[in-house]
Amino acid sequence: MDIGVFIPINNNGWIISAASPQYMPSFEMNRQVVLKAEAYGMEFALSMIKLHGFGGKTEFWDHGLESFTLMAGLAAVTTRIKLYASTAVLTIPPAIVARMASTISDISGGRFGVNIVSGWHKIEYSQMGLWPGDEYFAKRYDYSTEYVTVMKALWETGHSDFKGEFFQMDDCRLSPPPVSPMKLVAAGQSDRGMEFAAKYCDFNFALGEGVNEPTKAADVPARMLAHAAKAGRDVGSYMLYMIIADETDEAAMAKWDAYNAGADQDALAHMLGKAAEDTAPSETSMAAAFLRSPSPINFSMGTLVGSYAKVAAMLDEAATMPGVKGIMLTFDDFLVGMDAYGTRIQPLMKCRQHAMAEA
Repeated sequence: MDIGVFIPINNNGWIISAASPQYMPSFEMNRQVVLKAEAYGMEFALSMIKLHGFGGKTEFWDHGLESFTLMAGLAAVTTRIKLYASTAVLTIPPAIVARMASTISDISGGRFGVNIVSGWHKIEYSQMGLWPGDEYFAKRYDYSTEYVTVMKALWETGHSDFKGEFFQMDDCRLSPPPVSPMKLVAAGQSDRGMEFAAKYCDFNFALGEGVNEPTKAADVPARMLAHAAKAGRDVGSYMLYMIIADETDEAAMAKWDAYNAGADQDALAHMLGKAAEDTAPSETSMAAAFLRSPSPINFSMGTLVGSYAKVAAMLDEAATMPGVKGIMLTFDDFLVGMDAYGTRIQPLMKCRQHAMAEA
C-alpha cells in the first residue's frame, strides 16, 4: 500500500480552527516534511494549488506558496520520493505546464507528475479576470480533457496541432521530453470527475469520510473501479485521511474536540458559501461533500483520531477497501505528526511492512 503526504503549502494546513496549530507556509517547513516522508519510506508527496483564502480570524489559506516552483525546489533536495505539483487549469496554458513539468522531471530524475485541478472555487479565478463564466462549472472536465490531450501529445511526441473548443495549437513544440513517462493524477469525486480520471490519469485522489470510520467511503474507490473498468484502464484510488494521534485515545480525541470548538466560523461560512455557488453540482461532488458535512473544519475528509496503535489499525482497515492503491495523509501538526507516523504508527501497520524494510 503506497503512502504519501499532502504537504502544507498554505497556512494552517487543513484545519479551519483557531485552536489548531497555526503556521505560515515556507519552503523550509515543506522541505522538512518531505525529507521526513522520504526517510520514513513514503512513496509520494503532493502539493495543491490554492489562489484565494477563506479569511476569518485565522486568515485561513490567505497565505500560500506556488505548487510547481515549490516542487522544483523539493526535487533538488530529495532523491527517491515521487513529487506531484498541481495545475489550476484556468491559470496556465497546457503547453507551458508541459514544459515546466519536463523541467522538473529533469531536476528530479523522473520522479515528477502533475495533478489536474479543474476548479470549483470561483473567486480564485475571478480575482484575476480568468473566470470564463458560470457555464464553466458544467464544462470543466471537457476543458481539462483538452488540456491533458495537449500536454500528453507534447510529452510523447514533442509536437501538437490539436484543435478543440478551448485550445488550438499551431505546430506547438516541446523538447527535451520528460526524463520518464509523465504521471497524471486528478481528484474527481463526482462520476464525471472519475470518468475523466479513468480515461486520462494514472490514479485518482478521493476523500475518506467520517471520524474513525476508515471504510465509510468504500463506495468511492468502488465507483472509481467501475469507471476504470469501463475505460479499460488500471486506475485506482488514493484515499485522503487526516491523522490526529497521541499516546491515548482520550488525549487524541481531546485535541479533535478542541479544534471543533475553536472552529473559525467566518472562514467556514466563506468556504460553504463558495461551494454553494457551483451551478452544476452532483451528490458526489467535492462541493456537495462540504455542504452536507456536520463537521467541515477539515474539509469533511476522513479523520483518524486515537492512540498510535488505534490509528495504525484504522489505516490497515482503510487499505482493505477494493480499489484503494494508496493513502495520502495530512496531520494537525505536520512536523510532529510526521515523526509520530514514522516511529509510532507505521511500525504497527501490516500494510507497510515491505516499505519499512526498504526505508
